[in-house]
Amino acid sequence: MDSALDHAKNQTVKKSNLLPLTFDSVSFEIGGTKLIKEISTSFEAGSLTVILGPNGAGKSLLLRLGHGLLRPSGGAITWQGTDTGHAQRDQAMVFQRPTMLRRSVAANLHHVLKQRKIARPQRRDIVEDMLQRTGLTRLARAPARTLSVGEQQRLAVARAWSVNPEVLFMDEPAAALDPAATHALEDIIAAIRAAGTKIIMSTHDLGQARRLADDVVFLYRGRMLERATAERFFEKPENDLAEAFLNGELLWWNRKELKPPDHFKVRWQK
Repeated sequence: MDSALDHAKNQTVKKSNLLPLTFDSVSFEIGGTKLIKEISTSFEAGSLTVILGPNGAGKSLLLRLGHGLLRPSGGAITWQGTDTGHAQRDQAMVFQRPTMLRRSVAANLHHVLKQRKIARPQRRDIVEDMLQRTGLTRLARAPARTLSVGEQQRLAVARAWSVNPEVLFMDEPAAALDPAATHALEDIIAAIRAAGTKIIMSTHDLGQARRLADDVVFLYRGRMLERATAERFFEKPENDLAEAFLNGELLWWNRKELKPPDHFKVRWQK
């Protein structure tokens, strides 16, 4: 692990006005199909939580539920024991495919801050700081939609970071990036964590999860099958499906069964 990530994990935990974020028997369904199934867990300040699981596990749905974009079909989601309404100003989300406003890089940042009713002189200072921290200063006047994929993702992160969120949800933020762009983004994520923001992010990149995570939530078919520290999860997960996932295996079984029999364990075949 590089020094930037080490530094991020050694920061003092700030007192939060939001956390813990608690999921209490949360379910989510569409058209009668339950996609998130009775998840109960909580997210505390001071750690970076990575959500792992194969495609269709419910990672993006869990993040969107936490962020408040979706409402649970069952159960409850609370911030410090109250409903989610008051939390919207103090948390943000970065999506896998961010939408760039049809304006310059700097104007994208100004727009977000203006929406938060931040005064113009303060906005200028924040924008300059965010551009510098995310390596976008030279592109400040460039149209945002002409940036590379990696640059657009850094701008999306800068927009979220500019409002100083207590909690930042990130959905596969480096999924479309090359190794160099991924490394640059991970340095920014480490800096956000070091500044005291709680990060809850999903990723398919196990190497990235090992580099960034303090703790891991493992989902499979809408169920939370394991929650553990990153060290213990990657050393020896307790759940057999989690272990199979780390080994690059797939498990097939009857959807009505909670746990697959051993003879359904097969390796991935193209």
